[in-house]
Amino acid sequence: MQRKTFIRLSTSWAAAAVLGTAALSAHAAEPIVIGVPIPMTGPNTQYGDEVKAGLLTAVETMNAAGGMNGREYKPVFIDDACEPKQAVPAANRVLNSGAKFAITHVCSGVTVPASKIYEEEGIVAITPGATAPQVTDGLKGHHFFRTIGRDDQQGPFAAKFIASKLKPKAVAVLHDKQTYGAGVAQHVKNTLDSLKAPVVMYDGINAGDSDYSAVITKLKTAKVDVVFFGGYHPEMGLLLRQAKEQGLKTRFVGAEGAFNQGLIEIAGPAVEGMMFTFPADFSQRPENKGVVDAFKKANRSANGAYQMPAYAALQVLDKSMKAVGADPKKVADYMHANTFDTVIGKVAFDAKGDLKDFEFVVFELAKDGSRSQVK
Repeated sequence: MQRKTFIRLSTSWAAAAVLGTAALSAHAAEPIVIGVPIPMTGPNTQYGDEVKAGLLTAVETMNAAGGMNGREYKPVFIDDACEPKQAVPAANRVLNSGAKFAITHVCSGVTVPASKIYEEEGIVAITPGATAPQVTDGLKGHHFFRTIGRDDQQGPFAAKFIASKLKPKAVAVLHDKQTYGAGVAQHVKNTLDSLKAPVVMYDGINAGDSDYSAVITKLKTAKVDVVFFGGYHPEMGLLLRQAKEQGLKTRFVGAEGAFNQGLIEIAGPAVEGMMFTFPADFSQRPENKGVVDAFKKANRSANGAYQMPAYAALQVLDKSMKAVGADPKKVADYMHANTFDTVIGKVAFDAKGDLKDFEFVVFELAKDGSRSQVK
């Protein structure tokens, strides 16, 4: 009797051990969910497409190499439409997905309110595209980071280029009255003023309008030879096309948000001569050849503004989690304290979660929309 009982108990313990091992294995194999709120509809969809291309390439590459210690990365894409009113709903969808990590938003006007939710909920979030200083300046957070430079880095860079290389006789600084556009334009104006460049006009236009003839008339009257525009490509495209139609001969300069393929579709040949500040073409770094090959194999472009910063964002998360595990607080601590080798170069974050350094360059467009770096 006792012997039979012993056998049953032994069998039960063995079964429990097998089930326990299976449960542990299942837990270990659970994917790490990455929330990815980006514009997937609306006029700024291409920016979301760039983030998606970079992140998917990184996910596929890292999962093929074993993921995070055997746990695959699983991106959950969420549409924020680059609309500030969609910021909180999109951030809540990240939270409801169960994600403890996120690669978030391109547009600064969306990122500012959304970042507060990630910080409050302890989600480690990295934006590869939002450049407005307000994103981190007002957050006083620990969990929010960027893998792209700020407008107060990009704006002065653009202004110094305008003043030293274009040597204008009369500059106009325009913006779209939105968080990103107005912010970068203000930094350009402030730096131009400090350099004693002749800023003769500083004005805002309404995003979404279809007729900018009134502002173009002002530019003609002021005999402006350089215009800096802070904003996105739909408005820049219309400004370029309508300026050409009205015979305004001036050099237009923008920041990275003003350029993508949609700009060329709107403006056509009027894009000729437009210049824009942009993240360096990290696809040209020799050490990124293998990564660029992975983009090509997946039939994705690697040389837009946000592909490589998005790829770098997952690299940073991956290296941090492999060092300290998947606890968000420990990951954020590790990110603040360490330097990372990534596709955009060495990445180190300051106390706000901003990059200590980021490389911007200037490109010029030809009539057919092709671009070349201005040396």
